[in-house]
Amino acid sequence: SSPSAAENGLDPDEEPLLRKNPRRFVIFPIQYPDIWKMYKQAQASFWTAEEVDLSKDLPHWNKLKADEKYFISHILAFFAASDGIVNENLVARFSQEVQIPEARCFYGFQILIENVHSEMYSLLIDTYIKDPEKRDFLFNAIETMPCVKKKADWALKWIEDRESTFGERVVAFAAVEGIFFSGSFAAIFWLKKRGLMPGLTFSNELISRDEGLHCDFACLMFHYLVNRPSEERVHEIIVNAVEIEQEFLTEALPVGLIGMNCTLMKQYIEFVADRLLMELGFSKVFHAENPFDFMENISLEGKTNFFEKRVSEYQRFAVMAETMDNVFTLDADF
Repeated sequence: SSPSAAENGLDPDEEPLLRKNPRRFVIFPIQYPDIWKMYKQAQASFWTAEEVDLSKDLPHWNKLKADEKYFISHILAFFAASDGIVNENLVARFSQEVQIPEARCFYGFQILIENVHSEMYSLLIDTYIKDPEKRDFLFNAIETMPCVKKKADWALKWIEDRESTFGERVVAFAAVEGIFFSGSFAAIFWLKKRGLMPGLTFSNELISRDEGLHCDFACLMFHYLVNRPSEERVHEIIVNAVEIEQEFLTEALPVGLIGMNCTLMKQYIEFVADRLLMELGFSKVFHAENPFDFMENISLEGKTNFFEKRVSEYQRFAVMAETMDNVFTLDADF
């Protein structure tokens, strides 16, 4: 049952995703093949923190300038807290509201991989920051860092909100995973361009690819809704998220600290927001070009490198092979 929908005078029974479903405990027969396919995609990209080699990162870290260390450690502090907030929403709201098993499977798997992300960020902080007080400050960023608190509060507000519709909250959490992470991902990819910290940059590749999928899934769920928020309302939510993210990376934690251009970072965040709006089925607000050529092929690159680097994990291809028009070959050359 969805209190938010009911209080808005909307009937949850109108929504195929939210309608009471006595068959929600059994997965087959699949009613939503596209949702199921995304679940299978999530499964095929599973990884664990143990698979990321951090052994070369510390010598690199020690050579960084103080400004660069400050920037990276504070970005990691935001990331370490944010995955837990995304999970809070999935556990407290979305998994309970959505009544179709295919989507619950995806959310369950998303919770699992967000925990991997959280552990990864915590390990990175542990690896780089040896001073226990500093470490504690970073692990407690939601309390200790106002700029992180601002982003966390924005996300938490939507979890608590009993007035907003499911559709509004789907958009808000697409903004959390699509916009609140985007600039920080780009900053770490920029470090990769400089050949710095392979453990940090590889884990960033895996995590940004996962978050891209979570964002795509939010858009897919949105398209199944009967009662969608108006374009004006969606623009309002997205623009609000953009302003917070731009302030975060150009004022609170300016990317100038690592030698990036703040104006271009603002533009990049607008470009990402436009792309999300288009995927949700709305018009662009900013009409921004992508200023970062190195962010063009990220999603593709993540997918290929991922499997090249993990030859031992070949069998995970089988998960997708079954889903993709049931083509499965036994004579593939492993």
